[in-house]
Amino acid sequence: MSRWRSLLVLLAALLGVGLTFALGRWQLARAAEKQALHAAIEARQSLPALDGLTLAGPLAPDQAQALLHRRITLRGRWLPQRTVYLDNRPMGRQTGFYVLTPLRLSGSDAVVLVQRGWAPRHRSERETLPPVQTPDGEVQVHGRVAEHPPRVYQLGQEGLGAIRQNLDLDAYRAETGLPLAGLMVWQTGAPSEGLRRDWPEAASGVDKHYGYAFQWFGLCALIGLLFVWFQVVRPIYRTRRA
Repeated sequence: MSRWRSLLVLLAALLGVGLTFALGRWQLARAAEKQALHAAIEARQSLPALDGLTLAGPLAPDQAQALLHRRITLRGRWLPQRTVYLDNRPMGRQTGFYVLTPLRLSGSDAVVLVQRGWAPRHRSERETLPPVQTPDGEVQVHGRVAEHPPRVYQLGQEGLGAIRQNLDLDAYRAETGLPLAGLMVWQTGAPSEGLRRDWPEAASGVDKHYGYAFQWFGLCALIGLLFVWFQVVRPIYRTRRA
């Protein structure tokens, strides 16, 4: 019986060591993937700025993916009546709105949704919209291509008012009837028009995976040490004392 128990302990220890070691290696592989992705994003951001009409036509999924994070220059006219304010978006230590306005491109019927910037929320009147200036006439907007507005957790169905929690591009296209491009743009540059644009930089997130890898490798080493101590060192010590 003792022999079978020792065999089961050995198999359990080998399984634990193998599993935790494999999980640690997997986390290191994920960190390498994130590093490669982050390097690709930085490389795209260093490329020359795209013309805004690049977003006017239909894009295949692989073409759209290749445009993400690229710098771009748009020219067109704002459609302020369709402005959306995404609530519960902090910047610094303040709570406020991400302000999104569609821009009809010059020389095209296409419309691109632009995340123009951040504006603070009124301290006591939550439904009060911030004072944002929207210029008339043709404007030039510098930004970077994005897939969708950042999302936050929400309860229930999304409303159709000016203030919302999240915005889905396909649903917004159907709601407004606008020929909305499949990608959007985050406007960059200095504060203007009552808006700040201190967007968070794309982070690689490798520190999290390195932390998880350290935990798995640590657990792997602990299992191995406990097995050696209780199954090898301690029996030898007891035998010598006896």
